[in-house]
Amino acid sequence: MNTGKLYIVATPIGNLGDFTFRAVETLKNVDLILCEDTRVTHVLLKHYDISTQTMSYHQHSDDEKVEKIKELLDSGNDIALVTDAGTPGISDPGNKLIHDLMTNIEDLEAIPIPGASAVITALSISGFPTDKFIFMGFPPHKKGRQTYFKKLAEKEYTVAIYESPHRIEKTLANLSEVLDHDKKICICRELTKKFETIYRGSVGGIGDMRVKYKGEFVVVVSS
Repeated sequence: MNTGKLYIVATPIGNLGDFTFRAVETLKNVDLILCEDTRVTHVLLKHYDISTQTMSYHQHSDDEKVEKIKELLDSGNDIALVTDAGTPGISDPGNKLIHDLMTNIEDLEAIPIPGASAVITALSISGFPTDKFIFMGFPPHKKGRQTYFKKLAEKEYTVAIYESPHRIEKTLANLSEVLDHDKKICICRELTKKFETIYRGSVGGIGDMRVKYKGEFVVVVSS
């Protein structure tokens, strides 16, 4: 029996209309969909009338779950991996699963089904140089936080980071401490969603932007 295929399927980061035709067809035709949170994914599946069986896979999934997924692929089942929003494996626990499966299944074919990505979306509208850029994911909550921002300040290219509504105010304060105040910054809030807001200006002017500390953020700092 041939090994099943693993499809890495990008999902919308907010607006359900940003799902691709190819992604819909892929999720309809695979045998199983691995979801970060099945409740979140079921909203998308219901919207596109997709009835494929789902199973959870997230950062707390154990080795037993990974072994189960491996057995399903070995048995010829085609599996799609999705995250709650955006591209699996990008600042997302899916990258560990992909690595484990590719390492342990010799002839496994991993097929990307591209689509939305919050970091690429933010970079595309920043107006900053993007021929070279650095993505640094989420800042550490505590340990290593000072080092993280010190390294960010030393980068010579455009830098993009993610942040949650709970820590965005603190993160913007940290950026103000380590960056020149004339450095350009683009703060993207709730991209593609109803309350999408783009704040542009300099690091020294962050306080004047009156950023609403609600929703998910991508922060882009110019080179």
